This record gives sequence, structure tokens and C-alpha cells, in this order.
Amino acid sequence: MRDPENIRAVENLRVTNSEGKTYGIDLMGFIFWLSSRRYVAELPAYLPEKCHRVGVFVNENIEKVKRVANDFALDFIQLHGSESPEYVRQLQEWKIIKAFNISTAADLARTKAYEDVADYFLFDTKTLLPGGSGERFDWSVLSAYHGTTPFLLSGGIGPNDTERIRNFRHPKCIGIDLNSRFEIAPAQKNVEAIQLFLQELSY
Repeated sequence: MRDPENIRAVENLRVTNSEGKTYGIDLMGFIFWLSSRRYVAELPAYLPEKCHRVGVFVNENIEKVKRVANDFALDFIQLHGSESPEYVRQLQEWKIIKAFNISTAADLARTKAYEDVADYFLFDTKTLLPGGSGERFDWSVLSAYHGTTPFLLSGGIGPNDTERIRNFRHPKCIGIDLNSRFEIAPAQKNVEAIQLFLQELSY
């Protein structure tokens, strides 16, 4: 996210169903990986106030991570590279989301080393580059995840996936990641598509 008005519009999205349950955006990501088309080069004129700010980094110098986290008043740091548990321990001032690229159940073994240093995991599709590919993986492999750390579900989730999400069940899944399939351009979200998605998901 980079555009002030787009940030404001997305953070204000809320849908309440007939049972009084409200759906909205809880976390908003800012990409600080230089190779990404969504790279945030400077502080936007507006930052979200109604949802948590998440900074996404890939094998970044840890002092730069800390500096950016302070400049953007980040609530969460999301790590999408090969950062070690020792690296993560140096960032305990912030909530940590550690991302893992998943293809088979065997890929879940890496999570064990991060159980005591990450607050949440994010399970994404295994590709050549970190995140944002719009590609999906077989969520059924997550039945092999028996860790204690809650996780966010990612990997090519799009506007037509509400039924697929409803049918997915795992006791440690606490949320979903909406990324490239909800964009009209890199770092520019389709507000109407997200609104409709939340409405369909809520019923």
C-alpha cells in the first residue's frame, strides 16, 4: 500500500452480517523489499489508524528493519526470507509474522525452529520469488501442521474464493491474506472487489 486515499478506503471497509459479526481489514502491509513492484520508497502522506501496520521485509539488514519499523510506527514485522530464529529474536520489540513458502507437508518442518520467536506464521505458495505471485498451493497439506503458533493463510486468494475459504478448517488459522488478486495495479487495491468479497464471506 502506498496511495493515501487507497489506504484510507481499504482500512474503512467493514461488513456486519445478520448475526452481528463484523468483517474488515485488521492488518495492512507495506512492502520494504527493494525488488518488489510494491516497494514503499517513502512515507505515505497517510498511514492507517484503524488497522495494524505491517512491514514486509526479505533478508534485510536488521538495523534497517528497526529504523523503518520506527519511522513507520509498525505494529508487526513480517519476514519473507530465510531469516534465522536468532535474527527474529533481535526484533522482539514488535509482533512478528514469519512467512513460509509451502508446497508439500514436508515444508512445514521449518516452522518448529520459530515456535518460540514468532507470534504468527504465514503460509504462502512456494515460488522462485518471495510472495505476491498470485499462485495457489494445496491447502490440504496444512492438515499436517500441528504447531502451536497461529497462522495466516495466503497464496493466490482471489475474489472467487469465498466458498473455498469457508470450506477450509484448521484450529490455528486466524485469518487470510488478500494481495495481488485484489489489485488494479501494484500496491493499489480494488476497494470494490474487497468490499464484495467481505460481503460474500460474511454470509
